[in-house]
Amino acid sequence: MKSKLTLPGRLFLILIFAILYAPILYLVYYSFNSGGTMFHFQHFTLEWYKALFQDTRLLIIVVNTLVVALLSALIATIVGVFGALALHQMKKRRKNTFLSLNNILIVSPDVIIGASFLILFTMVSLKLGFYSVLLSHVAFSIPIVVLMVLPKLGEMKPSLIDAARDLGASQWHVLSRVILPFIAPGIFAGFFMALTYSLDDFAVTFFVTGNGFSTLSVEIYSMARQGVSLTINALSSVLFLLTMLVVAIYFSANGRKKIRVGVRK
Repeated sequence: MKSKLTLPGRLFLILIFAILYAPILYLVYYSFNSGGTMFHFQHFTLEWYKALFQDTRLLIIVVNTLVVALLSALIATIVGVFGALALHQMKKRRKNTFLSLNNILIVSPDVIIGASFLILFTMVSLKLGFYSVLLSHVAFSIPIVVLMVLPKLGEMKPSLIDAARDLGASQWHVLSRVILPFIAPGIFAGFFMALTYSLDDFAVTFFVTGNGFSTLSVEIYSMARQGVSLTINALSSVLFLLTMLVVAIYFSANGRKKIRVGVRK
């Protein structure tokens, strides 16, 4: 039986969502301000959106950010899945030790991680730029993927693997046709979490980015120090709209999948 949300509970939820979304809506609202500031709205205009799509440098930075996020998430997911598989097969004491080391990387301050990567890349004479940012994002995304995949491995019954081996399945077939399909939700969750962390990251990226290469978070910070242009408002509005579209598509597809499963049952 589903419990109904009380009036105080509803008011609390409305307050929380208002606090979360009010700044975003404020930002979107002033992206249409012809006055050029975020203090007094004069007239409706699309000039900031025109300026955004005419700013080649800013668009290149957006592409750089997306490329780094997608590549780092993909590489981190592949490495993280095999890392989770290795941890799952370890004995309990050894597994807990490595899992603790994995968790330390997640809770460590980004400033410390960024400074460590900067020292490392300087020691090995790696030029700061695309590859330094990519390697850093891969490194801090792997522990996230491991944490997303391990619970799904814990849910898997050993009898599934034993049955596959009894039927003559090779090690590769067990991995590709039994284990990976079973932990697929955890893999996708790890990928999207890694993608989100990469897109949002500022502290680590600020340390390891070099001249001639930048990401969106670093660029917005640099522009904010000189006074935020409403072009940033326009860019943030477009990204927010795209995010909402992706979420809507995901939930729509997930809802259809549940309906199909229900019909089959």
